[in-house]
Amino acid sequence: MSEIKTDKLTGTSTAGSILVTGEGNSTTTNLQQGLAKAWVNFDFDGTQAITKSFNTASITDDGTGASSIALTAAMSNANYIITCNGVHDGSLYVAGLCVRHDTPPTSSVLKLDGMNYNQSNYDMEMAMGTVHGDLA
Repeated sequence: MSEIKTDKLTGTSTAGSILVTGEGNSTTTNLQQGLAKAWVNFDFDGTQAITKSFNTASITDDGTGASSIALTAAMSNANYIITCNGVHDGSLYVAGLCVRHDTPPTSSVLKLDGMNYNQSNYDMEMAMGTVHGDLA
């Protein structure tokens, strides 16, 4: 098996676009489009704080079960994908992390709500989010 070591990949026709042949050799995937553009793991309860992240500038506690995540490098627009997950705290075994319904994301800030089984805002123990889309 061969090994390639490099510090930079550049497409031949478009510098930032590299196609990768998919399974079955019949389709291709644009490598740039498939990469996560940002992700964050953060403590949600108590004093909200980022545990580990990529392309995440800061977190703001917006109140019970509510957080704003600021991206370091903005997305090209607000039409990107956010995948979220959360970990419950204590005896509450049903909780989830959602994009805030009444405040859609902008190109540089996403607002997330921790929700319990009663659909009420809830400070869960830990939350995680990933962003996919086009950087500005």
